[in-house]
Amino acid sequence: MKTLLDDHVYDLMMQMIAENKSLWRIKNNYKTDADCDECRDFWNRMEKDKEEHISELGELIKSHMS
Repeated sequence: MKTLLDDHVYDLMMQMIAENKSLWRIKNNYKTDADCDECRDFWNRMEKDKEEHISELGELIKSHMS
């Protein structure tokens, strides 16, 4: 059994953390602070994009951990 992660797996995990933090800020701050429809639409699109990135990162990480 491997005890250390390859650099690229560690990079994927670090990016997942960054994406999750960003998604949390979008959901809990940015969307509620937005004061126009154009900005709310942007944050909604960004939220969906982040969720897709997180899902893809999760699949990549799983594939390298097995």
